[in-house]
Amino acid sequence: MAETRNFVVSDTDAGIRLDKFLVLQMPEFSRSEIQHFDVRINDASAKFSARLRVGDNIVVTIPERKTFVASANIASDFDLDILFEDDDIIVINKPRGVVMYPSAGNATGTLVQNILSHTNLSALGGDVRPGVVHRLDRDTSGVMVFAKSDAAFRGLVKIFSAHDLTRKYVAFVWGVPNWDGADITGNIARSSRNRQKMSMVKSGGKPAHTIVNVSDVWPHAGVSAFRCTLMTGRTHQIRVHLSAHGFPVLCDPVYGRASTKLASVRDADLLEFLKTHRGQMLHAEILDFTHPVTGEKMHFKAHMPPDMMELKSILDNIG
Repeated sequence: MAETRNFVVSDTDAGIRLDKFLVLQMPEFSRSEIQHFDVRINDASAKFSARLRVGDNIVVTIPERKTFVASANIASDFDLDILFEDDDIIVINKPRGVVMYPSAGNATGTLVQNILSHTNLSALGGDVRPGVVHRLDRDTSGVMVFAKSDAAFRGLVKIFSAHDLTRKYVAFVWGVPNWDGADITGNIARSSRNRQKMSMVKSGGKPAHTIVNVSDVWPHAGVSAFRCTLMTGRTHQIRVHLSAHGFPVLCDPVYGRASTKLASVRDADLLEFLKTHRGQMLHAEILDFTHPVTGEKMHFKAHMPPDMMELKSILDNIG
């Protein structure tokens, strides 16, 4: 049921905005959460921009908190690869080809629905994205964390917003660089030509920074393996940055430049793999962060999926 809280404005709080006052009084809630509460001042409806006066009586009605509860009625379309779970978070090794949450054309078989067939998720992400604090593209595999409790959701949002975590990816790319590592920076914005794509822009957009280290090269195939560390978290960031600098990710249908790259492939096994495989060769390998509730340092590593291991085996045979 709904909860009601009552506050009286003192001398020290006079003159500040209502929303700031409530954030100070109820630190367990975010400003955006509080703005969905029913708030009255001196028994009259109030605006969050209102300035407070000494003696104002504030009544806040907090709606009943909803949690998305695990249900046997939700179909489990694939076995979850659970790396860690407690009362507050669950860490999953996401498979390639799985959509994060329901959307147009993807009503079932999503990662969120599968998790809900196993455990509860915080409702703070909304009805469609409960527990979701970050995302991976459909065809990117690897480590993901979801919030089960509201406290964990708030803490994880702060961690990801501040980039106070480590995210490392493995990418198989076209090209063999003449360097061992590079810092790639460049603003990213939605493409003006294709709204489904992102692109690097000289002005506008959002700053993006990717650190790249070369982990392996196969000169005869013209392919390399990079380990990429995200210093920011923009949509398609690694795929955009690498493609813009001449090292597009293999099997990437959007940024991979397959029509021009496949013509240079001479090995039959590699050509067959690249022509028939679906999904960019990109894997979120490592996720390190501080547990949002316990404060414990957390480290997770997900080994490359079978298709990327198969690709590596083909490349090793080429040399």
